[in-house]
Amino acid sequence: MKNYLKSPIKFGIMAITLFMVGCGSDDGSVFDTIPDPDDESPVVATIVFNEADPSSDIATAIASGEVGTTVPGRIVFTSDATTQRRMYITQNISGTGDMPFNSFDLDSDDLSKVLNADGSIDLDGATKKEIDFTFELPVPAIDNGSIVYSFWTTKGKGDFRDPAKRLALGVGTITVTIGTGTNPTAEVRSFTDVKLFAPAVDGSTETFFSLLNETVYKINVGPEFRAFWDFGYYYGASGVSVNDMASFATTAQYDESFGFPVEGLKPGAGEDDAANETLNEGFFVLSAMDTAAFDGITLSGDLDSVTKSDVQKITNLAIGDVIEFVDNYGKKGLIKITDIKAGFDTNDFIQFDVKIQP
Repeated sequence: MKNYLKSPIKFGIMAITLFMVGCGSDDGSVFDTIPDPDDESPVVATIVFNEADPSSDIATAIASGEVGTTVPGRIVFTSDATTQRRMYITQNISGTGDMPFNSFDLDSDDLSKVLNADGSIDLDGATKKEIDFTFELPVPAIDNGSIVYSFWTTKGKGDFRDPAKRLALGVGTITVTIGTGTNPTAEVRSFTDVKLFAPAVDGSTETFFSLLNETVYKINVGPEFRAFWDFGYYYGASGVSVNDMASFATTAQYDESFGFPVEGLKPGAGEDDAANETLNEGFFVLSAMDTAAFDGITLSGDLDSVTKSDVQKITNLAIGDVIEFVDNYGKKGLIKITDIKAGFDTNDFIQFDVKIQP
């Protein structure tokens, strides 16, 4: 028996359609299927990982398709000792960086039951050991370059930017090439007018920023999104932060830097795998670069000169400051402070622009 699940997929401004095909035990196996020589059906790009017999693994596959259409990609993951609990999928268009391929805006009740809040696919029942899904992979409108889809499964809550986190099986990739297949020179990813607010003790303010998806998060939004957060804002007014004034601190060092525990930042005892939860680190230093130089940065290579410090917070920020940073995943970037409403009330804020390597 095969089940077909259909729903629009969205991430930021992307709208894509996902079809999942789950194969039960009565469908046979990819390992014993004999091709029909008279079958003129197009070959489906297939990734295979078999924990018990890795000699048959297929980690990469190539698909051909036309711009504006979709191409099928088949994922066959069979575990032995490992229990697969989630599947993560990313999409990299023209070398602009791996972005989550997921769904937050669902029309299908069936599909909503298998999607976690962070966009990963929940693997339940028999699929924890044997996965056989076919996805319709979109081919975006590009002149030349590649679209690379990456797939892996995890033993618990994973991280779209770190496939090694609780990895079960994978990573496998399906690549679709367009035109010459050569990606253009990588440009920086740019975010403007990001605004973070001073924290409330109950975690109800938009205080944390994600470099992954350009999104501002409330601290109490829930544990599914902690891996997305990179750094937060606070305005030092008392305690250990008395002299810090307008400040950034990484998620890993935020409570220690701010001096007050904020509800929802760190995992609670009742959360799944709370003891093994990790928060993103990052490293800051005030740059000698001025705002005009910041505005002139366009290519990823322009940020190669940024060096990694050993400091996970930066304090006493002022309008016009340019900050160099290296994130938890080794990406280099710059932050330009454009506005500050000084204070520690929940309507006080800092505003900034960001440029980061894809």
